[in-house]
Amino acid sequence: MNRRDCLTALLHLPLLAAVGCASRSLPAPGAPASSRTRWKVSGSEGLDLLCFLGPLSADPFYARYYPEELARIGPRLAPEAVSTIQQLKASSSSQDRLLGPFLCVVFSAGPTGTLAELRGALADAEQQLLPGYRASPYWDAGAWAWFLEARPALARVFEALATAGFPALRQEVVGERVERRKEALHQRLAGVDVIAEQERLLGRQLQPDIAIDLMHFSKPHGIKVIGQRFLTHLDYPDALVIRNAAHEILHPPFDVKHPDIVDALAVLRRDSLLARIVADHDPKFGYTTLEGLFDEDTAEALEQLINERLGVAIPAGERWRKADDGMHVLAAGLHGLLKADGFDRTGGAIQDWLGRAARDGRLAPDSLHASAATVLALPRERLWEPPTKP
Repeated sequence: MNRRDCLTALLHLPLLAAVGCASRSLPAPGAPASSRTRWKVSGSEGLDLLCFLGPLSADPFYARYYPEELARIGPRLAPEAVSTIQQLKASSSSQDRLLGPFLCVVFSAGPTGTLAELRGALADAEQQLLPGYRASPYWDAGAWAWFLEARPALARVFEALATAGFPALRQEVVGERVERRKEALHQRLAGVDVIAEQERLLGRQLQPDIAIDLMHFSKPHGIKVIGQRFLTHLDYPDALVIRNAAHEILHPPFDVKHPDIVDALAVLRRDSLLARIVADHDPKFGYTTLEGLFDEDTAEALEQLINERLGVAIPAGERWRKADDGMHVLAAGLHGLLKADGFDRTGGAIQDWLGRAARDGRLAPDSLHASAATVLALPRERLWEPPTKP
């Protein structure tokens, strides 16, 4: 997993005043009173339905995870509904948006508990969804225009899924697993202070609440939505859920309009390897712009530092050699540079650090690629190879 949607590209969220950068000690297990983080765990029929649109489109990237569920609902779903989902997915993809994750973001501005609530929010989108979506860092006027244009088709899809009995199917599949998982997660997460670690590296204050929505149909994504809220699969192990939380709340890790980030992007745009990765990687993973890749890979590099401190990390080289066909070379390079600089120990404001690194040459290809090669244990000339096309 740990796949995010491409909507974290081009986020513009002003940074708040910096918090202290001194290294904080990790809370002892079972001592939640000292934790900055307040965990909220729930399920959502509505968001699960939006995630299910990927498998329902018959795209093998998604359908491979849900053969039994598709076999059960397929005979009940009108063929024209499947065709409509496929058309919506193709239209969304043509604008570099992943359909299910994008819709999860928009609908998270309103009620998402049930399919009925989704249908109500869709019909009344200007009042129930637009204010929250427009106020979020994900706001995109063009994306909203697409959403309104797609509204009649979405309404037909929602009606077809209601007729096919999606709520009952989901309940049959999920059963009591959400409630059992909620209880287990609350016990495991007590005292795990993700927010304090994120604040230490972002250099700005966050709200203390992290909301987790447990999904059944979300594979292979982890999806950040509006607020300090993300979606994860209910069967993912505890360590993966913590890694999800450590990652998702970091978005956006910087203000893309800030002069420091403008300087950093100017350096990264001269990196021919990063240009090839953006242009030639599998677009199903998202990150189809340099800005989107920079946002994602900065978050991944910081997340890795947090995971290492919390004791839930996959070794950095192993992680990035395998993830998304190995495309996150920038994350590996940033992680190595941050470790070499002691940023994991001292903390700081990542935006300031990136600006300094851009100006002193550390983000230049020679430095960045050398760092990535060390982390990935790969020769510099083999840091990334495009996937073989069928």
